[in-house]
Amino acid sequence: MFCLNICKKAINLSGKYLAYAEGIAHFIMHLPPRRKPYSLRTGLIISRVSDIWHRGAAWIIGPLLVGLLAVGLAFGGEQAAKLHAQMLKISPYSPLVVMPLGFALLFYLGRRFFPGTQGSGIPQTIAAIDSTGTEKENALLSPRIAVGKILMTLGGLSVGASIGREGPTVQIGASVMHMFYGHGPFQNPETRRILIMAGGAAGIAAAFNTPLAGIMFAIEELSKKHVFNANSSTLVTVILSGLISLAALGNYTYFGSTGAYLDWSSGIWAILLCGVIGGASGGCFSQLLIASSSKLPARVTSFMQNRGVLFAALCGLLIAILGVCTDGLPFGTGYATTRLTLEDSGVLPWYFGISKMLATILSSMSGITGGIFAPSLAVGAGIGDNVADLFPNMATHSATVLLVMAAYLSGVTRAPVTSFIIMMEMTDSHQMLIPLMTVSVIASAVSKMICPTPLYHKLAERFSVPATANLQPSR
Repeated sequence: MFCLNICKKAINLSGKYLAYAEGIAHFIMHLPPRRKPYSLRTGLIISRVSDIWHRGAAWIIGPLLVGLLAVGLAFGGEQAAKLHAQMLKISPYSPLVVMPLGFALLFYLGRRFFPGTQGSGIPQTIAAIDSTGTEKENALLSPRIAVGKILMTLGGLSVGASIGREGPTVQIGASVMHMFYGHGPFQNPETRRILIMAGGAAGIAAAFNTPLAGIMFAIEELSKKHVFNANSSTLVTVILSGLISLAALGNYTYFGSTGAYLDWSSGIWAILLCGVIGGASGGCFSQLLIASSSKLPARVTSFMQNRGVLFAALCGLLIAILGVCTDGLPFGTGYATTRLTLEDSGVLPWYFGISKMLATILSSMSGITGGIFAPSLAVGAGIGDNVADLFPNMATHSATVLLVMAAYLSGVTRAPVTSFIIMMEMTDSHQMLIPLMTVSVIASAVSKMICPTPLYHKLAERFSVPATANLQPSR
């Protein structure tokens, strides 16, 4: 009996202890998670602060630097144009000596010290966006490339090459933004593409003072093969770089305000005609540029590759002869003559458009640094002036020139939305929005029949190689 009582008490005690154990276990299970050690929490804070700093540097300091470089290149381009004008005043035949020597020197310096800077800069930017290896990216987008692009572009403008600074500004902006890749949160290929697209858009926006066109350029041209998902970052970059341009140059329009107007009821034939002529001309220009880089006879190609300096000098001499025979009209960006023909009729000879086109093709073939954006606008203005003279009653002179400029640019770039926006913003011609939209779409369709592959993307294939050694200029 005594043993039975002891057993009962032991069972009761064990039950109580079991209940206590369950309660303790339940309490432990519901305890808040233990705080990380001090060192781990400090590391997390430092990591977050570092990410914030890198994002701020990329999306604030980067765009401001792009704007400063774009403004600096614009100012330098004006001084280079003045230097060339002074040279022509000394002797109208001076280009016959200066241009061959200048082209040869620029080609040599570009190949020796700044490989990857030849040409426009937009094909290099597209190739970098499409690439997957950092070696290639660093060969196309880097601080060295940005510095070389500025120096080589100014050199080309000072000797009178038919080039522009807008394409180089795209590569400069992309190079600046690409510097932030590999730091902080910018570690994967998607963030790399976002940085490059934003830099390229900021370059176009700051070069032309056309913020909306800069954004559309990134969407329509740079991201043609990729989904564009960098809306806010690109917008911030364009705004901040544009603020620098506004602060330094003021709220200006690139070609001034034209006041052009076109009535739909009487201007539909003008739109159709200008779209077809501008698109066909732009398509032929693109096809000629593509052929000059990949479809020439074997002997010519061999000479360009093995005697690049001599070939560049020959191109410079041909442009000089062309300029001497046409009173210097093909030299430079063509900005002044384009603005003149937009403001008044009868100021340009009939051969301005074709001579400017030939000079631009030769400048591109030479292998020196320089864009084709501004020269293309000048060619379009020359062709538009011819159309206005042939059909004086079709529309006002300024409206016809404006339509052909938009059509020609759309035919060259195959980016109709960017083309009509950039023309609208550069000339403050908001009243011409619908005609510019229509003519750009028509021109793009006509150009596609002549040149199926978009120009910049075809030229970008030359840089789409895995090794940096092959990124040397081909001529």
